[in-house]
Amino acid sequence: MSTVLDLRHHGDAEVRDAGLVDLAVNVRPGPMPDWLADPVRASLDALAAYPDQTRARAAVAGRHQRPPEEVLLTAGAAEAFVLLARVLRPRRPVVVHPQFTEPEAALRAAGHQVDRALLAAADGFVLDPEAVPDAADLVVLGNPTNPTSVLHPAETVAALARPGRTLVVDEAFADTVAGEPASVASRRDLPGLVVVRSLTKTWGLAGLRVGYLLAEAATIEALAAAQPLWGVSTPALVAAEACSTDLARRTADAYAEQLADDRAHLLAGLRALPWIRVHGVAASSFVLVETEGATALREELRAHGWAVRRGDTFPGLGPDWLRIAVRDRATTDAFLSTLRTLR
Repeated sequence: MSTVLDLRHHGDAEVRDAGLVDLAVNVRPGPMPDWLADPVRASLDALAAYPDQTRARAAVAGRHQRPPEEVLLTAGAAEAFVLLARVLRPRRPVVVHPQFTEPEAALRAAGHQVDRALLAAADGFVLDPEAVPDAADLVVLGNPTNPTSVLHPAETVAALARPGRTLVVDEAFADTVAGEPASVASRRDLPGLVVVRSLTKTWGLAGLRVGYLLAEAATIEALAAAQPLWGVSTPALVAAEACSTDLARRTADAYAEQLADDRAHLLAGLRALPWIRVHGVAASSFVLVETEGATALREELRAHGWAVRRGDTFPGLGPDWLRIAVRDRATTDAFLSTLRTLR
């Protein structure tokens, strides 16, 4: 029997108090670049017309070398998981944990009985395809995985695909790694592959709700039939189009390279603290740490103006885990300075 956890707890709940420095949410801070902000603002003049996905689907399809019939725009990745849960009829769905909890929450809300394949801290949270039962006909995996920040090689992920199985890969943070070396978003040779992407993280669009889903045309058709009419707004569709250009990809890679430097700086500071343990190789915009008394530490940090993400709502973790977002060096140095005073 799976442990009952609050699968609907997310990082935004940690920063609802005014004045906290946000290390709990993995959305890149800062303004949108002009090439994104300008068309989004201009789209407000067209709000009298109903949204039309045609241009955005074509742009995303070109981005991933797919036909438009294999693309569905969604109101963030969260809507994609709800659509999948409502449309698919798996006999044995398995979610690989620790990972983003919304896919499992959506499956359970749709009435599915969900099994969990747990990756171990002792193994660096590295994916072993053998950990997934052969009988699983729906497998959900994040890559890079939230909250572990581990990036699984594309071929390891591909090894989970097989006839008769739907493999859902959550690539919400794929563009936080320069060049997206482990992405399977352009793979059309893997049976049953569904890739979910989000544009809210790197581009700071969490409030706009925009993402997309890539899959075989028949799967997309079934999901689109279950999607509410006009469910993705015109500004969100315009943002998806802008974020699918070569300029956007180059900009994302530049962000990712800076992120790698900032992450290395944060990890060096954390590893200098003997009471903090980092498991695995972090590759994304957040790191996962283990420390005794993490719940009390999180509250102490709040009292000093810092919000970090609790880890005990992720299956496979517990009360000694925290997720910390990567920020610029000045913010990180101030955070580490506070952290050193608390133990």
